[in-house]
Amino acid sequence: MDYIRIISGDGEVLEIYRMVIPPCLEDIELLPPRSIEPIYYHAIKLEGDGLDHFRFGLVRLQVYADIHRYEDSDEMQKIKYVSQVLEKIIFGNLMLETEVISSE
Repeated sequence: MDYIRIISGDGEVLEIYRMVIPPCLEDIELLPPRSIEPIYYHAIKLEGDGLDHFRFGLVRLQVYADIHRYEDSDEMQKIKYVSQVLEKIIFGNLMLETEVISSE
């Protein structure tokens, strides 16, 4: 699977994408012990368009996983999990998260 094409879309391939793809998406077991902090620290150093491009890259992964969820459910679940965890840690929330509005 061409993760780099999915995460970068038609834009620039940021260095941080290479931090996400090999260690996290190809072997999810590496996410907790070796990848969360380096990705976080690299992301907070991104400025302007770079930070936005990274967030949209994570969103692209989530959308891709949703579209293809029935083709390989285990793989798509892994992609969505990794991209959501990183987005929550770095940005504090999910762009695609639906908010439940109380009628109270």
